[in-house]
Parts: sequence; structure tokens; C-alpha cells
Amino acid sequence: MLEINFHPFKNLETERLLLRRVSVDDLQEVFALRSNPQAMKYIPRPLTTTEGEALAHIQMINDKIDSNEGINWAITIKGEDRLIGIIGHYRLKPEHYRCEIGYMILPEYNGRGITTEAVKAVLAYGFDDLQMHSIEAVIDPENIASERVLLKNGFVKEAHFIENEFYDGRFIDAAIFSLLKRNFKR
Repeated sequence: MLEINFHPFKNLETERLLLRRVSVDDLQEVFALRSNPQAMKYIPRPLTTTEGEALAHIQMINDKIDSNEGINWAITIKGEDRLIGIIGHYRLKPEHYRCEIGYMILPEYNGRGITTEAVKAVLAYGFDDLQMHSIEAVIDPENIASERVLLKNGFVKEAHFIENEFYDGRFIDAAIFSLLKRNFKR
């Protein structure tokens, strides 16, 4: 079984991005992200309505890092410290060498390849640093932009579950994509 340890926290860099730890200094940006109906459209979680809820979200992110249960990074443009999105590894299954990746970005940054670039960096961390064998993503099948990001990074669609989750008074579908370490293109 894998031994998961996120300490010391590792920043990740790409050509255009710096992925760093989310902090309380990101409160306004996390609130803007999690309260934005467009950014949250495909995420079955309630919109954040107060700064206190955003602060609790930041605390939850950092608690999971501290306890080695999950890791998230703030997506920032190099040279700018402003959080424009969040990306990370969730639902770690060290006994199976598998975890899930998740991400979200402010809508004004959509269509620039930023999410695709950030995903590639986080996949490299998952395969190289964490020694995962496979990484999955669970998305709303209607989220075509997210599907494109995953396909560009080599993921394959493994399943489409029909009405398998109940959220906000209705049943919703989920699509499962995954990537094996041997198929990861750097």
C-alpha cells in the first residue's frame, strides 16, 4: 500500500502557471469561485453564500493536506498571486494506488488552455510523487469542456452512470474517466 505524505507541500510550475497552497489570503477569490453559478454549474454542491463558508472551505482543504487525505492547489498565473481556480487529488485509495482529480476555474479563464495545463502538472505529481497507478475523474456528462480537458490529457471514458446521484431535488448522471500511469503523456 502507498504511503501518502504531502509534507513539505510542493508547489507545481508549468510554462504559464504556478500551483501553490490555498491560504486564507485567497478568501475573496475562493468566495468568488464557489459562489459563481457558472463555475459551479456542474459541481453538485451548494453555492457558497458567505465569506465564512469560503473560509471553512479553505480550512477543509488545508485540513485534508495536513492529515494526508487529499491535496489541492490554487491555480495562479505566474507573476500574479491571484487564485483563479482550484485543482487537486481527492478520494485517495492508497491500497489501490488510485485517486480522483478535480478542478474548477473562474469562467473568465475558460478556453485558454489553463485547466488542461494545470491538469497535466497535477497528473505528473500524482504519478511521480504519489506513485499512483491510475487517476480518475468524475464529471457531469453535460460538461463538454471538462471532458475535452480530460481527453487532451489522455483520459478514457470508462463509464456513464445514469441517475446515480441525488442532488438538489433531482437525480443526476456521472461520467467516469481514468488514466493509467503507463498511458500518461508528458
